[in-house]
Amino acid sequence: MAEIDVFNGDADGICALQQLRLNRPVSSRLVTGVKREIELLKGVEVDPGDKVTVLDISLDKNREPLIKLLEQGARVSYYDHHFAGEIPIHPALDVHIDPSPDRGTSFLVDRALEGCCRGWAVVGTFGDNFDSMAVAMAEPLGLQANQLSQLRELGILMNYNSYGAMVEDLHIPPENLFQRVRPYADPLVFAAEDETLAILRDGYNSDMEEALKLAPEQQTETHAVYILPALAWSRRVSGVFANQLARRSPGRAHAMLTRQQQGGFLVSVRSPLERPVGADDLCRRFPTGGGRKAAAGINHLPEEAFDCFVKEFKSFFQNSKPAK
Repeated sequence: MAEIDVFNGDADGICALQQLRLNRPVSSRLVTGVKREIELLKGVEVDPGDKVTVLDISLDKNREPLIKLLEQGARVSYYDHHFAGEIPIHPALDVHIDPSPDRGTSFLVDRALEGCCRGWAVVGTFGDNFDSMAVAMAEPLGLQANQLSQLRELGILMNYNSYGAMVEDLHIPPENLFQRVRPYADPLVFAAEDETLAILRDGYNSDMEEALKLAPEQQTETHAVYILPALAWSRRVSGVFANQLARRSPGRAHAMLTRQQQGGFLVSVRSPLERPVGADDLCRRFPTGGGRKAAAGINHLPEEAFDCFVKEFKSFFQNSKPAK
């Protein structure tokens, strides 16, 4: 009987798996990829009795391969916070899915484990830009302000590392990053002892310097649209840059459109933090679109769909400012 761990390569996916494996260490086969590579179950082969743990990828995007795995006799535990659609009912499927806009997969695993690995849950929650939830989760840990800031930075940098069109765009492949954090029960010890934090911090600072030179293509009180060039730094920084802009202007919706070498755009959308809903609904209107209520994206937006997307984006969030 094999154990197979299938997880998003971002901070939330890695930190969710870290909690589970600290709580129940096993030797498992790892299946992951860049943040946008979410249809991960289609490449998983199982034998009857195999145990598959799925973390932080949309069930809606993996429905057919999930049903196939169950029919082949696998047992599946599924933790996720993205749009799921209709959830299959099967005796071998254990589901922990909650699309509430203020929590991620690390939160769901933390809840299932009753907080036994809370430090890593806080890192993953910060990484997914749920700062208020992360601070609330960290309160029982009694951390000093500088320790909480370090967990936040680690989450942001692990999330930053997941953005790219391919693994080669990343500083550290997600599977390798998980193997680096795996020996550490305490993320603060990991941050102090492993060179990962320094590697990612240097890359982040360099990429963010380039991003901060950009002016918005369009901007109003409630909307901002940025266009990023077809370069590796753009692909790496687009998501965390969008998160930073969202925190700075919580009443504004943001769209990052990164040009793709084959033409068209890779799109990241952030709902206003003051009303963190709608990003997933907007992006699912376009082929290859999906995500969660507060943050979503489109893997390929054709050039000819640019004007349509911007029009839909503006219309969708035109009332994003809450009433005073």
